[in-house]
Amino acid sequence: MKHLSNWRRSLLLFVALSAVLGASSVLVRRVFAAGDEASLDSLPLKHVADVPLPGRPTRLDYASLDASRHLLFIAHLGDGEVIVFDTRASSVTARIADVSSVHGVLAIPELSRVYASATGTDEIVAIDAATLKIVARMPGGHYPDGMAYAPDVRKLYVSDEYGKTETVIDVRSNRRVATIALDGEVGNTQYDTVSRHIFVNVQTRGQLVEIDPATDRVVGRFDLPGAKGNHGLLIDARDRLAFVACEGNDKLIVFDLHTKQVVRSFDVGADPDVLALDPGPGTLYVAGEAGTVSMFRVQGANVARIGEGRAGPNAHVVAVDSTTHRSYFPLKRVDGRPVLRIFEPR
Repeated sequence: MKHLSNWRRSLLLFVALSAVLGASSVLVRRVFAAGDEASLDSLPLKHVADVPLPGRPTRLDYASLDASRHLLFIAHLGDGEVIVFDTRASSVTARIADVSSVHGVLAIPELSRVYASATGTDEIVAIDAATLKIVARMPGGHYPDGMAYAPDVRKLYVSDEYGKTETVIDVRSNRRVATIALDGEVGNTQYDTVSRHIFVNVQTRGQLVEIDPATDRVVGRFDLPGAKGNHGLLIDARDRLAFVACEGNDKLIVFDLHTKQVVRSFDVGADPDVLALDPGPGTLYVAGEAGTVSMFRVQGANVARIGEGRAGPNAHVVAVDSTTHRSYFPLKRVDGRPVLRIFEPR
């Protein structure tokens, strides 16, 4: 009985300690979340979590979601690797190294491939989405950056920012098949599913360029009045709009893909970079280097601001899960380490 009594006391002590430790764990998580340096102001968002990311607190760049695998691929530019984050488990599942100064990353679920632009070696790197191993490397010009995929012709289009060209990759052979001169520094590249054409920002000319993937020729050049440093780009094929983020004068320009004219312009947070669209509710996110995110509601031709606030330091990249409506912001330094900040609508 004395042995049983000691066992009971030990059990009670274990339970008590577990409760204290559990409460401490919750407290730590809450304190960590509270020290997030976010000021949502008028943003219709709720902060869900800050998930620590591996590596050093160096620059993070583009992110791309493979919704079929529930994997978010994040370019860790400063560490030269691609971070793989499981959105269901809310945890990092892999780190893909040897992608020097990685800028762009694009998941293409139908190919079970992820492409990354290794700007440090001027290469495009192909990654198998199942094994998370590098399977090919190909030349990407001089300073490859953003990418878009044209599925009908199975070609990848890569912004060669300083080379002033568009690099074209055949994804079947993983070979460069064309280089298209654009006569200016190249910003982001996007695919329009309606016209089946590629659109590219030429940021030193204040132009949006249209390319026909069937011929790999420029079929249109459109001036963007009011644009300065038009780098970021997003195509809303359903509403026939292109959204252009101008880092030179902190503007969001709305371009009508029917008339091929600028129809609206908005002031946004400083140094806007990456844009993302949640197509269900028609919510547009514009993320900026200063940490400000500007949000808009897009309904047909109508575009209206719905909020603006600080998402976090250097919150210039955003990715949105159209199923859960959660938004993801990779931040290079929060409390001394990189984190993935997650929001959801409120």
